[in-house]
Amino acid sequence: MFDEIFDQNGGIRQHYMPYLDWLKNCPTGYLDRKMAEADLLFRRIGITFAVYGEEEGAERLIPSDPVPRMIPAAEWEYLQKGLEQRVLALNLFLEDVYHEGRILKEGIIPAEKIYKNAQFQACMLNIDLPHKVYSQISGVDLIRHSDGNYYVLEDNLRIPSGVSYMLQNRRMSRKLFPELFERYNVEPVDHYPSLLHTTLKECAFCENPTIAVLTPGPYNSAYYEHAFLAKEMGVELVEGRDLFVENDRVWMRSIYGAKPVDILYRRVDDAFLDPLALNPDSYLGVPGLVQAYRAGGVALANALGTGVADDKSIYPYVPEMIKFYLGQDAILQNVPTRILSNPEDLSYTLANLDKLVVKEVHGAGGYGMLVGPASTKEERARFAEILKAKPDGYIAQPTLSLSTCGIWLDEDLTPRHIDLRPYVLSGAKVRVTPGGLTRVALTKGSLVVNSSQGGGTKDTWVLNENQPKGGY
Repeated sequence: MFDEIFDQNGGIRQHYMPYLDWLKNCPTGYLDRKMAEADLLFRRIGITFAVYGEEEGAERLIPSDPVPRMIPAAEWEYLQKGLEQRVLALNLFLEDVYHEGRILKEGIIPAEKIYKNAQFQACMLNIDLPHKVYSQISGVDLIRHSDGNYYVLEDNLRIPSGVSYMLQNRRMSRKLFPELFERYNVEPVDHYPSLLHTTLKECAFCENPTIAVLTPGPYNSAYYEHAFLAKEMGVELVEGRDLFVENDRVWMRSIYGAKPVDILYRRVDDAFLDPLALNPDSYLGVPGLVQAYRAGGVALANALGTGVADDKSIYPYVPEMIKFYLGQDAILQNVPTRILSNPEDLSYTLANLDKLVVKEVHGAGGYGMLVGPASTKEERARFAEILKAKPDGYIAQPTLSLSTCGIWLDEDLTPRHIDLRPYVLSGAKVRVTPGGLTRVALTKGSLVVNSSQGGGTKDTWVLNENQPKGGY
């Protein structure tokens, strides 16, 4: 097991020494009081997330642990290069799939995995997008295994969420513990909304575009984030009912009359964006939006059909994409993955369900999966029947031991498993925000870090020894 604060001999990792020295000198109850203050402030701000299945109410605060997760500068430099390489290749893959399909014609990825994929959108064929970018906002989930190496757990190219919690965690850290920013050179993250705004402008079909954030509405689990990002960028937050299409342009209703919208940062799933072209039962989208998009009258971020590249059945092929499009070996490695439509992989998986994690290829949020070592014999038997009936709907991976990092519990550091979701913006160039969102499995021994299933978060500090102290 790799711990972020302590080495295998129980010694303190060098970059955490100033922090633990500070912590040792804190008076009893200091962090508990600060956590209570943070909780009160978060409630006032209204940062909530839906936890599905809870009877006491759909909305709650995401617990934010006060102990930061720190990443040394050299380590981050390696991660940044790997993230840039991976997202660049994924965008090239999407551009290829919706145009020539070279990677399919050469047999590197089976064509049926694309054209029979529910995430493939035929309406995107032969649309030329600015800078050939399909996933303007990407969230790449990373874990660190017991060998100390980082692995990519999954790519999120559709509507990656959580960046507002990254930003608010940093603001809260600076407010509650300003003295720590005198001890550490921390790379800034507060410029993310500005970078997002720049990226969206670069991906519009016109100069000086009008930007809006399209939300499903206040009942969506991530509505706080939609409103937060619109406010931070200084753009309108709209629902589908606020928009209409005329002459292949999208227009926004306002008290001053109709105003054109040139690019939508959409937080609505593909199927619900346009009832005329996609799900006819959708009340969340805009009739005619897809036709306007195809005609170049509006841009969408992320593009329709990006899900075909972050589907778990496509994930095993990303290193081959990197080799095919960039002529490079992947910097960041995948978790070894078995594709269960392969009879050999299916047979192995069925014989080793107690040792593996099995995931639904279209699943998200930690749902539709079996964590073998934590499952019962009955659960494995039931899952085995599902796999036999629909093997192409699942992949299997070894149970990697996510690294741990201490959370503040009962006046002490208590290890809990974590992952990391850095955010990558792609426009005229690729921009990686230093750090990202560290998610924490708050239950002892749990590997499920998802906020929708009760996980928490930490502020993530990328350390830069050459930066003047007091970064934000």
